[in-house]
Amino acid sequence: MKRIGNNIFIQSQEESDAEAMLHLETKNRSFFQNYTPIREDDFFTLEGQLERIKKNKEGSRQDQLYSFAIFLIETEELIGSISLTEVLRGPLQSCFIGYYLDKDHNGKGYMTEAVRLVVSYAFNELKLHRIEAGVMPHNLGSIRLLEKAGFHKEGIAKKNVKINGKWQDHQVLAIVNEDDV
Repeated sequence: MKRIGNNIFIQSQEESDAEAMLHLETKNRSFFQNYTPIREDDFFTLEGQLERIKKNKEGSRQDQLYSFAIFLIETEELIGSISLTEVLRGPLQSCFIGYYLDKDHNGKGYMTEAVRLVVSYAFNELKLHRIEAGVMPHNLGSIRLLEKAGFHKEGIAKKNVKINGKWQDHQVLAIVNEDDV
């Protein structure tokens, strides 16, 4: 799957992306650690990235998760990742969205584009009804980006995700497919 925006494109992660994913992860290790669960050292190896991509591809085959690499159109540099996880079918038709972007590319609108592309894919191709996001309340940039992409605030989930070794509150935001009646 490939979707093209104005400045970036997203496509399903492939094994050929493993080296670029490893570079992104190692370059941004301390930056990402502020927003992610603690990762073991083997995550930061080529084998670790290959295993992660294979696991994500299997999740897509099972309609449980969809993970995409984010590339700049101009240079085709891999600058981030965005995923739809915990896909639920039946009466819920929902999932969670998660993402991260190279610190050098923050604040340029690339992730807003990527979120909009993934939301379109989720609603139009996967036929999902709702996408939920959780953001630490102090991460105002991420909250603003989700709101620009059409998400609305729903409340605070108390101590619901262990980030960097500590249980953290998260602002819950969601977007609903208004065309799904």
